[in-house]
Amino acid sequence: MAMTADGKVATAGREVTTFGSPADQRALYALRATADAILCGARTVEETGATLGTGDPAFARSRRRAGRSSAALRVVVSGSASLSSDAALWSHPGAPIVVLTSGKALDREHERLRSLGAQVWQSPGDRIDFPQALAWLGREFGVRRLVVEGGGQLNAALLAADQVDELRVTWVPRIFGGQASPTLADGPLAYTLADAVKFRCVRMRSVGEERFLRFLRDRWQGASLPDRGVISLPDESTPPPA
Repeated sequence: MAMTADGKVATAGREVTTFGSPADQRALYALRATADAILCGARTVEETGATLGTGDPAFARSRRRAGRSSAALRVVVSGSASLSSDAALWSHPGAPIVVLTSGKALDREHERLRSLGAQVWQSPGDRIDFPQALAWLGREFGVRRLVVEGGGQLNAALLAADQVDELRVTWVPRIFGGQASPTLADGPLAYTLADAVKFRCVRMRSVGEERFLRFLRDRWQGASLPDRGVISLPDESTPPPA
């Protein structure tokens, strides 16, 4: 995700949600090309017009050369199943769409999503159980490499559920400011320093004014990432310096 120098991923009113350079956009599509599935929050999909597609046909060819399908499974988190019927991804040809919902979602909303062409998975509780959801994606669709594209609340929920092994951050030299501006992890995680989720930076590359950063969970220092049966480490996809 692109992040400003003060840790924001959008302005307070979400008027600005995309602010990285063309190199950042290429890096996003290159990373998608390594994934079995792309996971995104419903609000982010609606506000950005995201279709979760492959981008340039060259990325689809790259996927096929690697033995993957031409497009990654599109997965949207919508706890209330309220993902808009007008969201751009419904009208964009591509991989199948899966919507993850919570136990609070109404049956009629599930039926609406199915009528639009989605497959729906409902968590048994009032909140989405992400370990269960990701395990189901692995069993049902063979998802082993998952790229998460926010927003901040979804990122925070996955971090809280201990389901994140790696971060890719594009640092952009801008300041948005404001307490209401969303951050990379926009939810309660740590109440003390000891509670903080620890990562270590394993790579930094510069492209123009931006910095492309790759972080791994601190617990994997000196060891290979485990095969969770759901998520594994995507291949390197940071663009070369311009």
